[in-house]
This record gives sequence, C-alpha cells and structure tokens, in this order.
Amino acid sequence: MSAMNSSSSDNQAVKNIVLLGSTGSIGTQTLEVAEALPERLRIMGLAAHSNVELFCEQVAKWKPQVAALFDESAAKRANEILSTCAGTPRVLSGAEGLESVATFADAQLVLGAMLGAAGLRPTISAIRAGKDIAIANKETLVAAGEIVVQEARENNVRLLPVDSEHSAIAQCLLGESTPAVKKLTITASGGPFVETSREELKIAPASAALKHPTWSMGRKISIDSATLMNKTLESIEARWLFDVMMENIEIVVHRQSIVHSFVTFCDNSVKAQLGVPDMRLPIQWALLFPDRVLGAAPALDILKLSTLTFEAPDETRFPALEIGRRAMQIGGVAPAAMNAANEIAVQAYLDGQTNFYGITSCVNWVLERCETIARPSLDEIFHADERARIMAKEYLQKSA
Repeated sequence: MSAMNSSSSDNQAVKNIVLLGSTGSIGTQTLEVAEALPERLRIMGLAAHSNVELFCEQVAKWKPQVAALFDESAAKRANEILSTCAGTPRVLSGAEGLESVATFADAQLVLGAMLGAAGLRPTISAIRAGKDIAIANKETLVAAGEIVVQEARENNVRLLPVDSEHSAIAQCLLGESTPAVKKLTITASGGPFVETSREELKIAPASAALKHPTWSMGRKISIDSATLMNKTLESIEARWLFDVMMENIEIVVHRQSIVHSFVTFCDNSVKAQLGVPDMRLPIQWALLFPDRVLGAAPALDILKLSTLTFEAPDETRFPALEIGRRAMQIGGVAPAAMNAANEIAVQAYLDGQTNFYGITSCVNWVLERCETIARPSLDEIFHADERARIMAKEYLQKSA
C-alpha cells in the first residue's frame, strides 16, 4: 500500500502507457478506456503473445512507439503485414522484445496483462526501470509476490491493482493504515457452477465452464472462476499487495458481482466498494490513479438492486481454495508450482484432455511433490515453474 500512496502526477497531464497483453480481454478493454480518454492516456507501447491479426489491427490504429510479439514467427508475420502501414514500429520478438516494450523510456506506467507466469519477467524489468505498474496479471504476485513487492519498494514504484477485487480493497484502504486492518473479504460470483452438484461437475464440459454468469472474461480466467482457483490466486495476490496475512483474508460468494470486496477494520467498521461488473472501471482507476474522471464504464443504478446475497463457498465441491492455503503454508516456490500446474491443467481441460476435477487433482499432485525452498531467488522460482509444468503434463498423460 505504501507504494500505491506515493506521489502522484499532474492532474492535467497526459499519461504515457505501455500495455503488455494487448490482445487479451483486459488488454482490449484497456484500449477501450484509452479511446474514451484520449486527453488523459497515450498508448506508447503494445505487446502480446501471438495473436497476429488483432495485434496488427491495434498497432495500425494506435501507432505505438514500440511493439513486440513474444512468438518469433508471429512477429515476423506481423512485420510483413505492417510493412505498408506508415507510422508503425518494427515488431520486436521474444523475451527481449517484451522487455524492450516494458522498459520503454518515455512510458510512465506499464499495465501488465499478459496471461499466466509469462508476465513475471517483463514486470520485474519494468519495475527496475522505474515504471509504475498497473498489475492485472495476478500470477506474477502468486509466483513471486515477496520479490515483486520488495523490488517495487526499492525502486519507489507503485503497484496499482487492476483486478476488480483488489481495486476495491485498494480504494477502501485509501487514507487508512495497514495495522488498522482486521480482515479482507474478497467476493466471488461463484462462477457458472455455483449450484452444480459434485457428480455433475465431474462431467461438466469446458463449454459450460466458460459461460460466466456476470463477467465477460478470457478463457483461462473463466475456467479459474469455475473452479474458484481465481479466488485462491486473488487471496495470495492480496496477501502481498496489502501486507495482510492469509488467515485474515476470506472468500465469500456474492452472485450479483456488485460488491467487489470488503475491508473490516480493528474497530469492526467495514468499508466496501460497489460497481457494475465491468472491468473498464478498475482498469481506469489504476491507469489514472489518483484521479477520477468520467470514462467508458457505465454507472451503477442503486434503485435497480433488488437483493445482494453473500454465502460461504463450498470447499468440498471447490477444493482449489484449500489447495491455495496449503501452498502458502508451504511457502517458497510452492505457490509458483501451484500456479504453473494450474495453467497446464486448465489448458488440458479446455482441450478436452481432462475433466473438471482433473484440474485440481493435477495441481494437488504437483504441489505434494514440489521442492521446498524457503526464500527462493527469481531463478529458483522460474525453475520451479518449469519443473511444475513438466510434472503436470506427466500427471495428465498418466491419468488420461
């Protein structure tokens, strides 16, 4: 929180933005926010993994100063497509290309929305280059939260959350101190399977898991929402962002997705942040912090709210919550291994290679076998991530 509360920029200045993960759900919505606020936000850099067609459309429209695709063949194809488009930069490639975008000298803030653990390296590079970070990639803090927070502190960089839940907490904590916090309550919609029996979940297809009842999200996070693994990841992210211990972070199911989180203070007073389930609002808050202006997000009509409900999650049907607590109890590289295994298992589920409970079974199997390193270095975290992916693939092949 101390990084978030550091000095702000001139209220009227245009902020130069670099966007990592521009072709994903958060990335495209970030560009919608920028388009609605051209007098406040300037897109200086774009980076993505391999979606050539959409990326080229974005580069041609926004004409950033720097651009990169992680996939080398995709970058080559993008350069061929953009060769006749005036004012566009050469598309860089690989990890070096992503780093060039993340550390671009004229950028003030980097929004990190690259999928999974792939966002960790460029985020660290951006922090070391002194860029404020709007962090939409929760896996970065899950895998290396202690290191990322320490790097931000040492480089006097703000970490501004983009996830709606963490944005809500950050807004509730403005003007408050960490010692005054008694509990953080993260809300969960419950996903599409909130009332589905365990027997039905065993055979639930990925197509059903992708049908989120209240949010429009990418494929991977939609599956994480269905398993509640996203709440496991968000709890770990909150632990590092707000310096609150895991035992003081709880999850409640709130099907309407209107209250995005609560903060309970030591005097038992509670703050909550409400808003429509639209990611453009927390994206805008992070990009313009500490300013508030009317942007692309719709207003919440309080008079149309009939009922707001809250209930405890069913951890028997959704074991991801317990797995996450165990990963944090183990500590070290365990959260990174858990996250890596989940990425592999989710993709296997999307590809029809495992069932719904195959995801958490795979993650649990890898977690039980990952090495224990108390204070890992970045290299040790990356090694654990790679090893967990190999182990997850081995498990899925054996269980197929």
